[in-house]
Formats: sequence, C-alpha cells, structure tokens
Amino acid sequence: MYSALRPLLFRLDPERAHELVVKSLKLFQSTPPLLGLLRTLNRLPPAPVEVAGLKFRNPVGLAAGFDKDAELLPALAALGFGFIEAGTVTLRPQPGNPKPRIFRYPAQEALVNRLGFNNRGAEDAARRLEKMPKLGIPLGINVGKNAATALEDAPQEYAACVALLAPFADYLALNISSPNTADLRRMHEPDRLRALLDAVLAKTGNKPVFLKVSPDLGDGELGSVARLVVERRVGLIATNTTVDRSGLPGLETGGLSGKPLKERALSSLRRLKELTGGKVPIIGVGGIFSAKDAKERMECGADLIQVYTGFIYKGPAIVREIVEDLVMD
Repeated sequence: MYSALRPLLFRLDPERAHELVVKSLKLFQSTPPLLGLLRTLNRLPPAPVEVAGLKFRNPVGLAAGFDKDAELLPALAALGFGFIEAGTVTLRPQPGNPKPRIFRYPAQEALVNRLGFNNRGAEDAARRLEKMPKLGIPLGINVGKNAATALEDAPQEYAACVALLAPFADYLALNISSPNTADLRRMHEPDRLRALLDAVLAKTGNKPVFLKVSPDLGDGELGSVARLVVERRVGLIATNTTVDRSGLPGLETGGLSGKPLKERALSSLRRLKELTGGKVPIIGVGGIFSAKDAKERMECGADLIQVYTGFIYKGPAIVREIVEDLVMD
C-alpha cells in the first residue's frame, strides 16, 4: 500500500506530506476497526530482546522526530515496531525554524531537516500521554532544550522537562546533538554533560536514560562522552544527523540523514562500543534501510536499532523485512 502511495507523497512538499500521513494515522487511530486492521496487516513474528531492564517484542524502533508531540503512538505501535521514541519535546512550546525546513534527495535516499524542535511543549505532551492507552511496547520520550535557553541553564531545563514526562516513559532520551539548535552540540563538553546528567538523573524516577550523540564528534570527544556515560550508567543512541557534506555538494543546510549517514553512524557506534567496553546499552540509528544494515549494526554492538529516513522511503515494510530476517537467523 505504501509503495503505491509514496510517489504521490513525494510529489508534495515533505512537511506537507508528513502532515497528510499524520492525519491518516490519526484516522486509523480514532477508528477501532481500522486500528485493528492496521495491527493485523503488520503482525510480525516475535523476536524478543531485553535491554536496560525493558522487554521488547522486537529490536526495531521508530526514532524520534516522526511523532514530536506523542499523538500517534497507538497507530505507530500497530505498524509492528518493537518500541517508539516520541519527541523531541522541549519544556516550553516553540514553532521551530522557518519553512521550508525539510528536503528530500531521492537519488541519495537522504533527507535534510532543519526543523528546530518544533513541538507543543512538555505540559501538552504530558496531558496527552496521561490519557493514552497502554501501547504494549516500550515508549521512549526524547527531550531537548528550547532555542532561547542559555547553555548554562540547560541542565535544569532538561531536568524539568524529564520530571514532567518521566511518569509516562519507559525510557528517556536526551537530545544534545541536533545541529538545528544553536550551540546545542556544546552539551557534549565534559563539564556541561556531567552537569546535565546529574540534573536529569535526579528526576527520572529510576527510568533508563539514553544520550543521543552526534556523528560528527572526534575521537577525543567520543572518549569523554564514553567515560561519563559509563560512570553515570547512561545508555547511548548512536547517532543523530550529520552536518558533513563530503562528496555531496549543493545540499541544503541542516541535519543530513539516510544512506549518506550510514558509514559515519556505524563508525561512531563501533568506537563507542569499544570505548564503553560494552558496559552501557546502545541503540544504533542512522542510514538503516535493510535487514542487512540492521544486522551489521547489531554485529557492531547495537542492542537495539531505530529507523527514520528508511521508514520514510520504504514504509512499514522495512520493519517486517528486518524482524523476519532476525527470526530466520
């Protein structure tokens, strides 16, 4: 079905196409027979794993960015994912960056986004999540800082956001690596990251925490991040989008995702697995388009994997392909 619809969607502005998909999923979600049909069509064999004390029906998750305001969770869970990550949610609502701010590059099977954490804020998300039925799969909530917040105030803002959302999450993800919020990536600096983790860990209610890191870090930066997450027993999400444009001139500014990100994300994953000695769980994400990509990521140390751009290009079929391949193995 998605294969038939994709050419039509790809003729539209990417953000407009996303809005249409959101409306369609809301329709399915609000109509029990349609939601049941979605579950039936996407019923997959179990491939259970346990990570960070959480049980997953399969290791394939949807990365943050698709459902920023946590409003599509039952419909997304019905597509066969083993877990969903909502967000990025900020403490206060913000509109994000000016449009246009999403760009497709089909020849490269890539996206560039410079959305800038557009969302309706943590209180709005908490009200919605309070009424949301149980998904039957783990829910991660990805949080970030508001664009106007100074870096010195960021730890307390993340902590306040986590305090509002932790009761509804199975795990929390800290986004310090989006290239679309000015200076956000400076939160990787050791003193800033230590202050952030200490502030957040006091508010999580013992829920697992994952740190989403940039693929553009040098080896020394990766080393300092690895030491801190091992000390604080925090997991990693490797990685966010890249600002690197090597061999790809003429692309818009913003975070690049999809196949051009694959090798950079994979390299970061390998190095982080080595630096942490396997002492913290790692979610692998970035450029996963096939079962082969997913298997490679797990062989290199990922405990779970997430898709986003691959999901945009291939639809729910990517989840089935990966899970069925894992079961066959």
